[in-house]
Amino acid sequence: MLTGAGISTASGIPDYRDSSGAWKHQKPMDYRDFVASHAARQRYWSRSYFGWQRFSQASPNAAHKAIAGLERLGWLVGTVTQNVDGLHQRAGSQQVTELHGSLATVSCLACGHSMARATMQQALLGRNPQLVAAAGALAPDGDARLRSFDESGLDIPGCESCGGVVKPAVVFFGEGVPPERVQHCRDLLASCDAVLVVGSSLMVFSGFRFIREAAERGVPIAAINRGKTRADELLTHKFEMDCTQALAMALQHLGTDPAGSSALTDPM
Repeated sequence: MLTGAGISTASGIPDYRDSSGAWKHQKPMDYRDFVASHAARQRYWSRSYFGWQRFSQASPNAAHKAIAGLERLGWLVGTVTQNVDGLHQRAGSQQVTELHGSLATVSCLACGHSMARATMQQALLGRNPQLVAAAGALAPDGDARLRSFDESGLDIPGCESCGGVVKPAVVFFGEGVPPERVQHCRDLLASCDAVLVVGSSLMVFSGFRFIREAAERGVPIAAINRGKTRADELLTHKFEMDCTQALAMALQHLGTDPAGSSALTDPM
C-alpha cells in the first residue's frame, strides 16, 4: 500500500493539491533554498515552529485504523507512506516505511547528529520568546502561513553536537530519497500481488516511480483518491471516494485473514 496526504486530512492536516493536481497552498520549502539561504531557514523554522504545535497533536483517523486492521489480518505486506506525520504507527501499523522521513526528528546537515523535534521546539522558543505571539493557519506537513510575524529576526539554534545547520529529518522538495529506502520499497513491491494507492495524486516522482514499476511488472494497481492522479492511465481500478469510507468498507469485507480462517472485530 502507498499512502499520501489525502489520508490525513480527516485528522486535520491539510493536503497539498486539489482534484486537478494543482497546488492548493504555497509550494513547500525547496532543499536547495534551505541549505543555501539563512533567510530561507528563518522563514522555514518560524512557520514550522507554529505548525508543529498543531501538527503534533493530530490523531489517527478511521482510515489509519482500518489500514492497521488490514495489516493485522495479513492482507498487507507493508505500507509505504509519503506522509511525515507518524499517524500510521500511532494507529497500530507495524510494517510502515516513511518514504519522506519523519517530522518528529531533527538532524544536523554537517555531522548527522539527531535530536527530538520537541528539543528543537524548546530551543527555538528559548531564543525567540516572540514566537509565543505568532498566529497563522496550518499548512501541509507542519508548515504554516503566519500573519504579522517578522521572520527575519529569528535566531535559529544550531546542532547540539557541532553547531551546524539542522533540518527536519524529512525529504524536502528537490532532495532525493535515501537509496536504501528506495530499495526497501522496491523489495516490498517485489513481494506483493497488488498495490493499493490511498490519498495520493502521485504527482511527486518519489512515489509515482513505484507505481510505474508495478505497472511495468504487470502488478494490478488500484487507487482510492478524489481527483486526478499522475498514474490514472496505469490503474487497474480507481475509486473516487472518501478514503476513510472506502477503507472501512474494505476492512468490513475482508474481515478474515487471507486464508479465511479467522475473523477480527473492527478496531475503529
